[in-house]
Amino acid sequence: MNDVEAEAESGVSGRSRLGRLTGVELIATGSYLPENVVRNEDLTALGCDSDWIVQRTGILQRRRASDDEATSDLAFRAAQECLRRAEVRPQDVDLIVLATITPDHASPSAACHLQRRLGAVCPAMDVNAACAGFMYAAITASQFVATGCARRALVVGAEVMSRTINPRDVKTFPLFGDGAGAALIGPTKDKTKGWLSFTLGSEGCGGEMLCIPSGGSRSPLTPDAIESGEHYLKMEGRAVFKWAVRVVSDSCRDCLAHSGLTNEDVAMLILHQANIRIIDSAVADLGIPREKVLVNLDRYGNTSAASVPIALDEALQGGHLAPGDRALLCGFGSGLAWGTGVLQL
Repeated sequence: MNDVEAEAESGVSGRSRLGRLTGVELIATGSYLPENVVRNEDLTALGCDSDWIVQRTGILQRRRASDDEATSDLAFRAAQECLRRAEVRPQDVDLIVLATITPDHASPSAACHLQRRLGAVCPAMDVNAACAGFMYAAITASQFVATGCARRALVVGAEVMSRTINPRDVKTFPLFGDGAGAALIGPTKDKTKGWLSFTLGSEGCGGEMLCIPSGGSRSPLTPDAIESGEHYLKMEGRAVFKWAVRVVSDSCRDCLAHSGLTNEDVAMLILHQANIRIIDSAVADLGIPREKVLVNLDRYGNTSAASVPIALDEALQGGHLAPGDRALLCGFGSGLAWGTGVLQL
């Protein structure tokens, strides 16, 4: 069996392929959360209802970047921690893939800013897949490593979501937080390590359910667009919720079946931290014990592409995952897009 293998099996809604990508290993992880903590109570002046936020989302607080912090700054801190733990010099990193929808600038990429800050000499690129971004970036980087095109691939998910949300939208504004998570991926001769199965998919027909209408080439940013709040994130909460519950359950089942594993073979389930009700529904559908599910949504809110790597880092640093364990990871969101995989540590 090849290290990189894809099968044209029907995945979620028949729109995704299932693959296997072994011969790669997770060397280390790192994360960074801004110091500024914003509690639900701090949002009451904006008209947000603290009890509603908890009951509908499970969020108690979130982090906010300081005025002088941009996405690449958060990414830099997470990457530094990751490389320190790996005992790898920035000069030895030969690929950077950064997942974000909140880059410092439209151009250049946040990844290039990160490459400059680290002092790495390597290709660097952004991946825009929103809350599924880290999974897209991790699989992309793993393919570079598995094919011998990279030996030390740095994968980062970083977001400053607080600058994309409308303070007047009391149902959306409390949901999001800022943060960054990083992972270093390298090759291994142990063919049991890596992605035992993975699936990446999209349903672009639902893109308008979760989008930022203005600011791109379709609808350039104008004074009128700003006045009407079209530069802020728009979300059809109920529709996105129903889609997310379906795609999480289906893609996780697909990956488990493709890898020949059952729920009992999974040490931890690490889901994108979007909403506690989505997490609860997925846990119930999959039949995975709650103690195997990492939840930090209550402390950090929805950090989009940073969500999965921050949770993965917490699972590893908290002793919930160890070498030889298998983790089931799933990111899902705007696009609409998803990325799910079983990672053998």
